[in-house]
Amino acid sequence: MIYRFILVSDEVDDFRRDITIDSDATFLTLHEAILDAVNYEKDQITSFFICNDDWEKQTEITLIDMGSDFEEDSYIMESTCLSELLDEELQKLLYVFEPLTDRCFFMELKEIIPGNNQDQPQVVKSEGNPPKQSSPEETLDFAKIATTPLPTADDLLDDGLDFDDEVGFNEDELADFSDDNLF
Repeated sequence: MIYRFILVSDEVDDFRRDITIDSDATFLTLHEAILDAVNYEKDQITSFFICNDDWEKQTEITLIDMGSDFEEDSYIMESTCLSELLDEELQKLLYVFEPLTDRCFFMELKEIIPGNNQDQPQVVKSEGNPPKQSSPEETLDFAKIATTPLPTADDLLDDGLDFDDEVGFNEDELADFSDDNLF
């Protein structure tokens, strides 16, 4: 069987990708097809979530084993076939590509085509540009952070702080906390 998925984004109105893939393919193959279809780097931890009709997350399929609770079933993309968890048209999924901010693509299994097989996933419809993989306000410049020297004690003192003028305990108040008065 072949599955046809539709991907849309709540960040970009005119974005859409339709991907066809064999039902015996793994979620990892679908993950890679999505990243290729939107030209995203493959260096992020991502997850699929099978959702109910109200887009509430139910079953998670992770890129790597997250060591979840043994009472819950855990699914890993590499070892989970699409047909294992998806068996009806119009099933809803989320593909979370930026987990810290929960940015995602909304997906729907639009069509199941029985009697056919497909070796490789294919983008059969491509409209608009996808949202940027990382939004500028969420991206940290780790190279800049790593090379920026920390301030020294002298820098902090030269910053206009005068510790003699600080408001705090006076000597009479400190005498109240002498060893004789503690117990």
